[in-house]
Amino acid sequence: MAAGKGEAFLLKHGDDTIIAGCRSNNMTMNNEAVDVTTKSSAGMRELLAGGGIQSWTFDAEGVFTDSASEETLRSQAAANGLDTYKIVADNGDSWSASFLVTNYVRGGQHNGEETFSATFESSGTVTYAAA
Repeated sequence: MAAGKGEAFLLKHGDDTIIAGCRSNNMTMNNEAVDVTTKSSAGMRELLAGGGIQSWTFDAEGVFTDSASEETLRSQAAANGLDTYKIVADNGDSWSASFLVTNYVRGGQHNGEETFSATFESSGTVTYAAA
């Protein structure tokens, strides 16, 4: 398997519009564990396979550019509504679903660029498409 470029790991909105200004994107798959340990487990924890809730989190950080895609992101965060987002890897693999923007931050220092960060939490099925 060849290494992929970080700059090609993209966060996209709706109709495949790249969220402008992003410097870093991260994707996390979360699997909730369901403990089914009993007295007969000999003191060792036992987990129920496939028993918990699965969720996905995307994080994005970047330089604020006041682009239309950033305005959409700000609007979604303010509206507290779901919208379709997608992460695309360098090799073309992608994951898409409805996401809620659960955190949106803008900031900056007096001698630096204005930045933003956002966290997206999945709602419903996440669709994986291989390249």
